[in-house]
Amino acid sequence: MSFALKETYQNQVVPELMESLSLDNIMQVPRIKKVVVNIGLGEALDNPKALEAAVQDLTTISGQKPVITKASKSIANFKLREGRAIGTMVTLRGERMWSFLDRLMNIALPRVRDFRGVSPDAFDGRGNYTLGIREQLIFPEIEYDKIDKVRGMEITIVTTAKTDEHARKMLELIGMPFRKEG
Repeated sequence: MSFALKETYQNQVVPELMESLSLDNIMQVPRIKKVVVNIGLGEALDNPKALEAAVQDLTTISGQKPVITKASKSIANFKLREGRAIGTMVTLRGERMWSFLDRLMNIALPRVRDFRGVSPDAFDGRGNYTLGIREQLIFPEIEYDKIDKVRGMEITIVTTAKTDEHARKMLELIGMPFRKEG
């Protein structure tokens, strides 16, 4: 297991951020708190096997057992009852988080068809970045023959940055392949 990304962050990104954002204290430098990977499964209402397959895929990708998310309220239009299982998610911190980010940026994203970079505008206003992926097959751990259905997922990178600009700068320096405008 390589910690190249974490070392890069500590040795190159932190000093550069302190200088470019003109911060006095090293504790002010934005860091990544956690990465949340989420698969929403509308089809789990009709097909309970879909949930098991998604849990298996997420376990393989993240190296950690995901939790099953349940509906918080009933919505009649979607035939949804409160408490029904409708998705699965995993929260990564520490070494698993760095390892996952390394694989995401250097192996998985470049495998996306017609990849021109990820959107630089998907920040939430509080320095957190969310990225949608259309298929789980971009991760090399997933074997094409073993999946039952192509599923998308949402990856949220939660940072300590106060503004989106600070978070964007940090992710750029770490190596997030943002799309070049123009």
